[in-house]
Amino acid sequence: MSSPYFSGFLAGLKPDTRLSVSEWADEYRILPMKAAKEAGRWRTARTPYLKEIMDCLSPSSPVERVAFMKGAQVGGTECGNNWLGYVIHHTPGPMMYVLPTLDMAKRTSKQRIAPMIEEMPILREKVKDPRSRDSGNTQMVKEFPNGVLIITGANSATGLRSMPARFLFLDEVDAYEDDVDGEGSPINLAIKRTATFSRNRKILMVSTPNIAGVSKIESAYQASDQRQYHAPCTECGEMQPIEWQQIRFDNHDLETACFECVSCGHRMQEHDKPRLLENGQWVPQNTEANITVRGYHLSSLYSPNGWYSWKEAVADFLAAKDDPVLLKDWTNTVLGQTWQETGETVDHELLYQRREHYPAEVPWPVEVLTCGIDVQDDRIEYEVVGWGAGEESWSVNYVRLYGDLSRPGIWNILADKLRQPYRRQDGVLMNLAQVCMDSGGHFTDEVYAFSRKQGADWLIPIKGASQAGKPIATFPKTRNKKGVYLTLVGTDTAKELIYQRYRILEPGAGYCHWPVKDCFDEDYFKQATAEEKIRKYKHGVPYFEWDARKKRNEALDCRVYALTAVRILQQHRGLDLVRLAEQRPEPDVQIEQEQPDTLTSTRHRRTSRSTYLNG
Repeated sequence: MSSPYFSGFLAGLKPDTRLSVSEWADEYRILPMKAAKEAGRWRTARTPYLKEIMDCLSPSSPVERVAFMKGAQVGGTECGNNWLGYVIHHTPGPMMYVLPTLDMAKRTSKQRIAPMIEEMPILREKVKDPRSRDSGNTQMVKEFPNGVLIITGANSATGLRSMPARFLFLDEVDAYEDDVDGEGSPINLAIKRTATFSRNRKILMVSTPNIAGVSKIESAYQASDQRQYHAPCTECGEMQPIEWQQIRFDNHDLETACFECVSCGHRMQEHDKPRLLENGQWVPQNTEANITVRGYHLSSLYSPNGWYSWKEAVADFLAAKDDPVLLKDWTNTVLGQTWQETGETVDHELLYQRREHYPAEVPWPVEVLTCGIDVQDDRIEYEVVGWGAGEESWSVNYVRLYGDLSRPGIWNILADKLRQPYRRQDGVLMNLAQVCMDSGGHFTDEVYAFSRKQGADWLIPIKGASQAGKPIATFPKTRNKKGVYLTLVGTDTAKELIYQRYRILEPGAGYCHWPVKDCFDEDYFKQATAEEKIRKYKHGVPYFEWDARKKRNEALDCRVYALTAVRILQQHRGLDLVRLAEQRPEPDVQIEQEQPDTLTSTRHRRTSRSTYLNG
């Protein structure tokens, strides 16, 4: 008969029981109220498609790399956070968590990681209180027994070189810069940090995709076994992915949104979704891939009940289908698919033929006027653009001023012209609400001086930043040493948006209007469409670049700067074009506007009395 001491000795010889990541999450993970859609205990059964993805990150799995290309509202980031908590508590080691920027890394640490640690006693025991002396717990560094978590941004080469890492979590990789500080791809830099642990490392890449051909998560997914989640029809049992082409609906009744079986035609409702998810399974599409590399694709159509419904997906599609900008966002974030660019450029003749006879200098729907100014060595060119609800735009004037920019004469003429008001159809005089002026040429000091003289809040010097994904306007909180609000302009982002809007064929949100006016001649439209989006490679990584191919492109630059100006008004001055459009009363008489026969439409508008009016 064995003694309890002997039994205890034998038990001590057994290896520790290792939980998988999903088992650990079900036993320990608590979703904090501050950061989670559904606070409380984690239940993998709520999102059963995440189980296999999480378990690939367990030590017992032979998988080394996981690429998760997804739509929104499917739990991708929380899947990664479960793994993060698992590492701290269950398999400690050096871990790096990379987000697109340092600012985003700081926000994530404060709003997601810190609340998760605070909410879970097992993590609080491992990561000391940041208020204690020598806690090793800062915003960007979380030390724990036998391990450390480094949180950094993909735009920081220093952060990416900080230490060797056994575990690497790369979140929203399609928002990463293509090149960080001239040292190459941030993804490659981060993966190099795992080389020391090549035998037992784990790498997780998660992102919604962006543009086909340059999407980083798409590239990683295509190099994997490309798994899709198949669910059984509740009627015939046919296993199939939930895809958009099988979502059926009546345009006039969103409540009819349902999922139709590809085999028997049975239509499944939203209340059937839990059964579909529970009985689903991941099916690899590329069986030739390396067994250590897994790829998963999941759209928002799989989102659990209460998160994002088929009805909402249909409503968002109907709102986006006629606007290429919105449709691209819907394709990326709902379908979790890359956006295929429909063209590299736009035919200038098609835009030239769309010119209209305005009923007045400024048409009725315009709420605010902005101006974009391009500075050349021997001239200044600028465009005045009117903006209405949904950033529908009306070009109002295009001016070229020739002269010696090193002398005050041309600057005085420009100042007088920029202060001239424009008369709207209802008789109201409108001033320019915001002006953006190029400062990147040979006359930077003159532009700065002109800004200070005209009003630093009104005339904003800008500098182009040709970088994919950069916001159109990055407006500073304070003036720089020269006393101006130098604003960085995401020129690639702005040009992509403008070209997409060129392709909108019916008046409404985003549509571009031009008047039949001498200054908007054929040469203007050649310049406005001068650039082409060309695929290039750097360090073997594909990227797109806008290239004018030695053509004049001042009109396009002016349009970019006018767009930047209205974005500054909306993002930093409180301008709400939609609200203004709803407040201004209907005109007393019907407004007629000449348009090409193919585009003629009768629309009743509501617009508002803008605060940027004079008289």
